[in-house]
Amino acid sequence: MSKHIRLRIEQAKALASCSPCPRGQVGSVIFRPASWAVVADGYNGPPRNGGHLCGDDVCHRDANQIMSGTMTEVGCHHAEANAIINAAREGASTKGAYLVVTRIPCDACAKLIHHAGITKVFYPETPDYEGQALEYLEHFGIEVEPWT
Repeated sequence: MSKHIRLRIEQAKALASCSPCPRGQVGSVIFRPASWAVVADGYNGPPRNGGHLCGDDVCHRDANQIMSGTMTEVGCHHAEANAIINAAREGASTKGAYLVVTRIPCDACAKLIHHAGITKVFYPETPDYEGQALEYLEHFGIEVEPWT
């Protein structure tokens, strides 16, 4: 893995540390493969100007005892979604870009990644992965590469 990819992984890890989420901190960086230039980044957290957590000062997922990996429509915005939204907000194209994330994307984020035109995703190797996101991405021609 190139030093440039490693740098983007370290950036995503640093971004993750900005997340106020008590359940898990995730960071994501979208970048151009030809120049290594960052397009946008994001971490999981509440809506912009929405308070400390997704429910202002309460985690809706904890309050409703929602198991991790389920009901992703409840709770904070995911890092990948925030990065894609940040790119759109600034008018930056994600078409043909690569994405690094510090957790395997959920199924909903995999769909966003696909429709944003991102062509490769770097994710942490996780032996207990049970989702369908990686298979979804591969099915639509998006390269996926684990990192350790």
